[in-house]
Amino acid sequence: DHPLFRAALREAVRRLSREIETLDASSLAETRATLKEKPASLVCLDLHMSDSSGFLGLTELRRSFPAIPVVVVSACQTPGIAHRALEFGASGFIPKTADLDTMCEALGAVRQGEVWIPEDSTEPENDETLEAAARIASLTPAQLRVLEGLASGKLN
Repeated sequence: DHPLFRAALREAVRRLSREIETLDASSLAETRATLKEKPASLVCLDLHMSDSSGFLGLTELRRSFPAIPVVVVSACQTPGIAHRALEFGASGFIPKTADLDTMCEALGAVRQGEVWIPEDSTEPENDETLEAAARIASLTPAQLRVLEGLASGKLN
């Protein structure tokens, strides 16, 4: 959601090919609206945006646009976060500490249909994440909105 990081991602895409059109969105709602108007071949999604936090936004995008690969971009350094992103349906994970060459490598790999996470990513510590991911993936869009509200401290 940060304009400076969006500019870095645009530059990484431009290095892959000057033919690729990029579109920006600063919130999950704006992302959904943009994707409804103009289908995309790849989405880069920050885990923490103004209207979404954690994997709920990823889950919602995967459900609404299942054919579009999503690369999660995050400053989160939690062990296992990259693997968790994959469990929730991401096609890749780019840490915000990555340099431009690494971003290009990740985006290029995902565009080719591969799954990409940093080599130094650690595995999640337990299997509870898989169970939670499966339960969240089974929620309806309305249930996801309620869960997202609860996660942000709102009343149900």
